[in-house]
Amino acid sequence: MKTTNMKNKILALALLLTTFLSFGQHNKESREKITALKVAYLTQELKLNAIEAQQFWPLYHKHKEKIDNYQEKGRSKFRKLENLENLEEVDKNERIGACLAKPGNFFAIGLNYVEHAKETGAKTPENPVLFNKSVHSIVGPNDNVIIPKTSKKLDHEVEIAFVIGKKAKRVLEKDAQDYIFGYCICNDISEREWQKEKGGQWVKGKSGDTFGPLGPYLVTKDEIKDVNNLNLTLDVNGNRHQTGNTNQMIFNFNFLVAHITSFITLMPGDIVTTGTPPGVGLGMNPPVFLKDGDNMELAVDSLGSQNIKVVAE
Repeated sequence: MKTTNMKNKILALALLLTTFLSFGQHNKESREKITALKVAYLTQELKLNAIEAQQFWPLYHKHKEKIDNYQEKGRSKFRKLENLENLEEVDKNERIGACLAKPGNFFAIGLNYVEHAKETGAKTPENPVLFNKSVHSIVGPNDNVIIPKTSKKLDHEVEIAFVIGKKAKRVLEKDAQDYIFGYCICNDISEREWQKEKGGQWVKGKSGDTFGPLGPYLVTKDEIKDVNNLNLTLDVNGNRHQTGNTNQMIFNFNFLVAHITSFITLMPGDIVTTGTPPGVGLGMNPPVFLKDGDNMELAVDSLGSQNIKVVAE
């Protein structure tokens, strides 16, 4: 028997049997019986003679020990989760990445709050205004937002995004929640000159680097008492700019899923951010846009908060 072939067989059989053993009873007598069956099984399957057995068992035990160590590491992590008080607190200076980093699609809904449509001088839409944000705009909830060198009118938008949990095509409104995995905060950063004065679609003004802070949490829908009654706020330098509630949305989450999937198939991991309440810089008189050194604080019921510094490129 060649050593390489033996190693391959040992590893495969060790993995198979270790998986089997993990489902066995934990009392000593049962473990001893299973061990005896295992030895008999391996001896029969490999047809070991005395010399081969001398080569086999040391190698087998070496691989088995490694597998046992990996399993124990996994079990110890789960044991820590049984008591939340045992979890280590993350250092406040530790960077937190986006709660979903690489979606297939990043869609957004515009003008989904009546008062926001009014403040921007737009008509209340009869159908959802759907557009794309680049997936490359996504950053963590506390990462800096960068003002591009050519930007003159950078603005903020506190929003709630939902994440698709399974393939969604022509979904009925009544079934929409079955297709939503969870919800998170999105700051739909917008460059208003690029969005409104450079022609074409909004995507240019919505897709710059760092224009999509997400998180900190992706909260599963079962953890939210009523997603249609969540408060949203955004402060700039300690001053309240935006206040809203999802009960003020023109098109609610279920309607949006049904509407979008009547045209576009959504896949697991796709993100849809659902519009912002009034109070954006564009809607102020005169307009007030983000500048180097500004600090944004966003909060949404049940979804956590973001703390973002604005930095010039």
